[in-house]
Amino acid sequence: MTMTGKSVGLSSSVLSAEIAPLGAELVRLRDQEGRDLLWHGDPAFWAGRAPLLFPIVGRLPEDELLHDGQRYGMKQHGFARRSTFEVVEEEPARAAFRLLPSAETRAQYPFAFALDVAYVLDGATLTITGTVRNPGSDSLPASFGFHPAFLWPLPYGGSRADHRLLFETPESEPVHRPVEGLLSATTEANPAASGIIAPDDALFERDAVIFQTIRSQRIRFGVPGAPGLEIGFPGMPQLGLWSKPGAPFLCIEPWHGFATPENEVRPFVEKPGLAHIPPGGAQTFAMSISWLPDTGG
Repeated sequence: MTMTGKSVGLSSSVLSAEIAPLGAELVRLRDQEGRDLLWHGDPAFWAGRAPLLFPIVGRLPEDELLHDGQRYGMKQHGFARRSTFEVVEEEPARAAFRLLPSAETRAQYPFAFALDVAYVLDGATLTITGTVRNPGSDSLPASFGFHPAFLWPLPYGGSRADHRLLFETPESEPVHRPVEGLLSATTEANPAASGIIAPDDALFERDAVIFQTIRSQRIRFGVPGAPGLEIGFPGMPQLGLWSKPGAPFLCIEPWHGFATPENEVRPFVEKPGLAHIPPGGAQTFAMSISWLPDTGG
């Protein structure tokens, strides 16, 4: 077993990656020519790079978890991204990390859990898997989400305006927006109704676009006809798209869960969108990032 505060590096013939024990966060992703694909975390725009969201996605009302009549303070997207994970496996193309409860987590989340995160680099694809285990005697309510920020524009020519998000299938369900971090009660037309989004600053003037229902299980991102990325997320029922107007990054965020709907207060175990993991059970959440020689169009 390896214990280290240093980042863990992975490499293949196509990609290289670096993961930090703080948050078990992907902090660098480069192609075979050494070109960065992941946002570098400039705090002038946003200091994150690819945080993992656990045990909530989004916000709770008043940033408080209500359970058995007690209130526990927990900030947006949970505590995993601010927690130092144990490095339990470190190989040239694979790394694994673990987070267990502590006094700090119990003050926010009064449930027994074990969170294992694995990164596997195979050729042109990096797969990230989060496994939440329930060692307790009661059902474990939890959400898990990915929040990777990719450079926009990618380093293959073309402006931000030339980039496209190509969905696996047209998306028809109305989308939501955050309202002070909570899920809006109102909805609006899906910007991916044609299966293609041409992202621009106007799309994010009112914060993230939240697909509470997503049919696609993969999205391509890049300039059509140029190299780009494919983000795969089988089994993840929600998706967020987010940037800040003028920022040179675009977040493509597969989720299992979402912020509490606005104007709603109920015990945490009744929160919509949660996974409920039975005693002794586990649930896995996964996404992949693949480098493509041609984004298509």
